Amino acid sequence: MRAELTGEPDDMLGLGVTLNPRGVNPMHHDVRIYNDALADDDKAICELLAHQIDRALPEAENRIWHRHPVWFLDGNPVAGYDKLKASVRLLFWSGQSFDESELKAEGSFKAAEARYTDVAQVDVEAMQRWLGKARDIQWDYKNIVKRKGKLERLK
Repeated sequence: MRAELTGEPDDMLGLGVTLNPRGVNPMHHDVRIYNDALADDDKAICELLAHQIDRALPEAENRIWHRHPVWFLDGNPVAGYDKLKASVRLLFWSGQSFDESELKAEGSFKAAEARYTDVAQVDVEAMQRWLGKARDIQWDYKNIVKRKGKLERLK
């Protein structure tokens, strides 16, 4: 595949799926569009986040969900990011269960976040640790509507 040889994203057979520069995990076309629409500083942060998520969760599906990039394991959202007014937020749906002081609680369920205003703020080692926990510790967001807002632990 051209993307693996040249390091450039490429549309695979016109299916709306591109490869990241490492050729590891297909990046959904809409995620690429999301990143490309950002200001340079925010785009640099998002590209690093996407690359690190792909690296840690090569089996995950990624797509735009609720207007921002999200990675799913077995249909369950585990990690994603979005551009806020003053920062880029990295979100872990089950992050409050990770026991990581750098992640701050977000919302009324089990999500936790880290926020960045500069790419140099991203601690790649910590992020890889969090992503390992995202695989191993999951709450069932996939069925939250069916369970009328009640979360159950999957792992």
